[in-house]
Amino acid sequence: MEKLKLDPDVIHFIPLGGSEEFGCNFNIYAYKGKFLIMDCGIGFADHRMPLVDILLPKPDFIEQYKDDIVGLVVTHGHEDHIGAVPYLWPRLECPVYGSGFTMEIMRRKLRDFPEAKAMPLHQISKEATLSLEPFTLEFLGITHSIPENISTVIRTDAGTILHTGDWNLDPDPQVGEVTEQKRFEAIGREGVLAYIGDSTNAMVEGRTPSEQEVEEGLTHVFAEQDKMIAVTTFSSNIGRIKSIARAAEKNGRSVAVIGRSLQNMVGAAKVCGFLDDIQDFVDFDDLNIVPRSNLVVILTGSQGEARAALSRVARGDYRGLNLEKGDTVIFSSRDIPGNEKDINEIKNALIGSGVKVITDKSTEHIIHVSGHPCREELREMMSWARPKIAVPVHGESMMVRAHARLAEECGVTHSVIPKNGAVIRLDPNNPEIIDHVETGFLGVEPARVVDADSPVIAMRRKLQYTGVAMVTAILDRQASRVEDVQFSSLGLEEEDSEDETALFDEVSDTVEYVIKRNAKKKALEEDHQIAEVIRIEVRRLLAQIYGFKPKVIIHLVREA
Repeated sequence: MEKLKLDPDVIHFIPLGGSEEFGCNFNIYAYKGKFLIMDCGIGFADHRMPLVDILLPKPDFIEQYKDDIVGLVVTHGHEDHIGAVPYLWPRLECPVYGSGFTMEIMRRKLRDFPEAKAMPLHQISKEATLSLEPFTLEFLGITHSIPENISTVIRTDAGTILHTGDWNLDPDPQVGEVTEQKRFEAIGREGVLAYIGDSTNAMVEGRTPSEQEVEEGLTHVFAEQDKMIAVTTFSSNIGRIKSIARAAEKNGRSVAVIGRSLQNMVGAAKVCGFLDDIQDFVDFDDLNIVPRSNLVVILTGSQGEARAALSRVARGDYRGLNLEKGDTVIFSSRDIPGNEKDINEIKNALIGSGVKVITDKSTEHIIHVSGHPCREELREMMSWARPKIAVPVHGESMMVRAHARLAEECGVTHSVIPKNGAVIRLDPNNPEIIDHVETGFLGVEPARVVDADSPVIAMRRKLQYTGVAMVTAILDRQASRVEDVQFSSLGLEEEDSEDETALFDEVSDTVEYVIKRNAKKKALEEDHQIAEVIRIEVRRLLAQIYGFKPKVIIHLVREA
């Protein structure tokens, strides 16, 4: 990959993930030949990538500059911002910075990544500045649905950048402190060259409700249930876990947390003191001691993940926990675009077995609030920061563009709409996209990481829809006669059926026809050439029969 030729005296912003999409946040700042990385998160794979659970941003571009990476700052502990770090760090080998809680989450992740055990973790403080020449960083506390979330002020000789990360302006968060408004205003008075901001709710008028309202809403919903309650939410939403625990306590219910990622996150929160003022959770082994009518379980799997706790419970294959008719499952979460089908499959399975399902759309009570700013909060932030340039990130195309229009309404002089791979020159007078670099995704399979664009994934996807036919033809030494044909298929005919027998006969006839024709013409001698002709003819036959072209594999064997 050819290296970029950048003006060293101008700051460049290069999003490699998280622009015009949700997930895989991976942002690069370039200045004076050095590179600063902000966040490195995962995304969710969908049905187009069989056996791939999650996606990682592809680091090929920045990897070639690994000796010039001054650091990687993780703004908070949500998976779409932190989850890819252990996977990709061996390719980057740079220092990693984050708040105390964020680094505690990282330490727990590294237990499963021995190849990243040498990762240098550095805890940052809001009271101190961090010098990563030519960048000087200052960290501002800002509310979100996870503790110790930060916005980052990036100072350089060429101007100051405000990288907001994810945020909202919750006046009464369940965990952590409220947004440091005065510090944001002071940064704005000093002068902000560019604002790189969260676009998730840029199309939603008003303000994001407070997490305190979720506690009140869940308290009412819990009071209306007679049997066991299961609540699913993001494992990293510590504020929501606290809301659930308090609502349960008000209703005389005990709480258990189910799912490895959730237990890890709760463990980190306890170590950092964020769950000290709620009741102790029930151990999984003691669930049968608590009457079902007095129990609330918090489960992972709000996005329909097949291997998460909720999916397994819904299928009835989670040992030690089951849902019965009359129990209630509450989705205290928002559907990430693209996950709706998987989520609805779980809901339908639960409803079909007599379990009551409650979502934020099926109750008058507030049981979920976003961790992201709505339009009124965005206006407020821009009035504090007063940037010259707005670069909206973290959202789909329509959200990013709505954010850009709002910035212009707020008097921001320039807006730049990024795409992954865009090289954005943050010139105060003429900011623009000047180039594009290669981006993409890596797919995490159960035992390896692969390129999401790999032909292997494409073939696996095709096999889902077309099936496969395998033919082994045993020929005489001269390849003039067929001694035997073996045939098997997947996804075409029922095994050992009359239709499969008839298909075998037609395939055998086709193979014999090809060999006789070739022997008569003496056209081909090499086995790979003969096999290719057989493959083409068998595929043509199957296309005539089925109306689509299955994958055809041919093996030739000559008698000794």
